[in-house]
Amino acid sequence: MSLFELRLLCPEDRVEPLGDALEALEALSVSVEDADALTQDERPLFGEPGMPVAQQGWSRSRISALFSSRAAADDAARLLPLQDFFAGCAVAGVAALPEQDWVRLTQSQFSPVEITPDFWIVPTWHEPPAAARRSIRLDPGLAFGTGTHPTTRMCLRWIARCAGEAPLGRVLDYGCGSGILAIGAALFGAGEVDAVDIDPAAVQATQANAQANGVQLHAGLPELARGAYQTVLANILATPLKVLAPLLCAHVAEGGQLVLAGILERQAQELQQAYAAWLRLEVSDREDGWILMTARR
Repeated sequence: MSLFELRLLCPEDRVEPLGDALEALEALSVSVEDADALTQDERPLFGEPGMPVAQQGWSRSRISALFSSRAAADDAARLLPLQDFFAGCAVAGVAALPEQDWVRLTQSQFSPVEITPDFWIVPTWHEPPAAARRSIRLDPGLAFGTGTHPTTRMCLRWIARCAGEAPLGRVLDYGCGSGILAIGAALFGAGEVDAVDIDPAAVQATQANAQANGVQLHAGLPELARGAYQTVLANILATPLKVLAPLLCAHVAEGGQLVLAGILERQAQELQQAYAAWLRLEVSDREDGWILMTARR
């Protein structure tokens, strides 16, 4: 399996937001190095054993993020410069790494992920926990959404909670990636599920993951999304979510709900303003600096 490395250069104060964004874009790993290493400007970071260091990076930091496909790495290289926190940063390039069995090498790092006490994301090499009444079988490193990031977990928690209160109805997963949200909706009884993405590789991954989990859904490019949906899910990033506001809102049926993720806490107000002409967004969940925003028509 080939991996693709996205390299970035950034100042110290941008390391943390970039790392968070790369996780949201489902980078398999993110590492930070001193861009001035092995030069006279190299600067060590010191910290007490077992305690975090005082700084998250160096005055000039080099970030390396690994992705499972060239398309995912290129998407990250395209989306990140659109974010306000990218000021002062630069994309240094995307490169393919030599082929290795990366999944086998990293399997030991991944365990089942709890969404609710009885709903879990379980890698195929693990047995589902005894308490799991529902589970999604998904392998980290083989898809663009694995349930390990707070934005994905919050969306799945919302699906589990709301499905217990009322039927999800017809569901649209916009920007489906691995299809994890669409699969979750199908497991919780959605009547019909459409999953769309601009990346053909994501469409293929969604189809394969749906089949592996024994659920029925329709996966395709964005033009597949037609008409009104009772539930519209979009776990992307704040900037594309703002651009997509009229399109996503147009797909929400009367009485239906819009669920948005990939949003940092500090971006809540700008999202509310972007959607105000159509729907009233509210923060309905928070985790590790990320928020879930929802609205009902």
